Amino acid sequence: MASPVQASLVAGLRVGHWTDEAGRTGCTVLLFDGPTVASVDVRGGAPGSIETALLDPWRTASGVHAVVLTGGSAFGLASADGVRRWLDERGIGFQIATVHVPLVAGAVIFDLLAGDPGARPDAAAGYAACDAATREPAEGLVGAGTGATVAKLTGDRTRRGGLGIATVRAGDATVTAVMVVNAVGGIWDDETGAWAAEIQPGASSPSDASGASDASAPGGPLGPGASTTIGCVVTDALLDKPRAFRLAGVAHDGLARAVRPAHTDLDGDTIFCVSLGGNARVEVPTVQAQMAAADAVARAIVRAVRR
Repeated sequence: MASPVQASLVAGLRVGHWTDEAGRTGCTVLLFDGPTVASVDVRGGAPGSIETALLDPWRTASGVHAVVLTGGSAFGLASADGVRRWLDERGIGFQIATVHVPLVAGAVIFDLLAGDPGARPDAAAGYAACDAATREPAEGLVGAGTGATVAKLTGDRTRRGGLGIATVRAGDATVTAVMVVNAVGGIWDDETGAWAAEIQPGASSPSDASGASDASAPGGPLGPGASTTIGCVVTDALLDKPRAFRLAGVAHDGLARAVRPAHTDLDGDTIFCVSLGGNARVEVPTVQAQMAAADAVARAIVRAVRR
């Protein structure tokens, strides 16, 4: 395993949250200092996203200016409008003649039944998350992780999910994963060899004391799109767009290690990859960065539930 770096983000990354505790929803914004190279890998059967086509390795634009992770299902994608406005006011965007267009990619989780179905992140929420961006972001039931739940494949209760962050070294490079965990599957902790949140078939409540049960969340059969794990891996490793796409794909290995089962018809599992740092990007073997990305994603998912 690559070596962890505690309480730190890769240089050039800031993370901001907007949280609605009463409505049990929120959004999280990742902002980047300087130019980026970005791609995405979508593995779940029921994704909700914005600007993923832009991140195909063969499209013209090399990167994005922000990534939004949000609750509110498809309604929550409105938060990206506020992020664009925030970036536009600061002259940040893709230059076309005399204008610039902020490129904001994002993905959603379904949390409409966790609290108030009418509580959804909007443009003002996205703008506020940008204003709150920091190098020391909170984890747990904040931002896009506020209404997240996990381990809901069977049984009459779910478990609280959340948002987790983990940073791992890859030689001279650094990889940070920001993950929002709202999975239909249970959460396995590789480092302890135990469940962080186990699916309990037919149980009235989970017997595993780690994590909190959530009696208010709906149980029973789930439809496509009712669950998902979304996130973004950010690194200062030198990547072109095809390598960023491949790193996002290997990052899904970390998701599958921690979420069991993963990538189901009921989930919309999506992971973005952003290489930042401009000319300061660090050259490391690609496989080293890939291994660190998988480790960071698995650790961030477990942290989201444990927090």
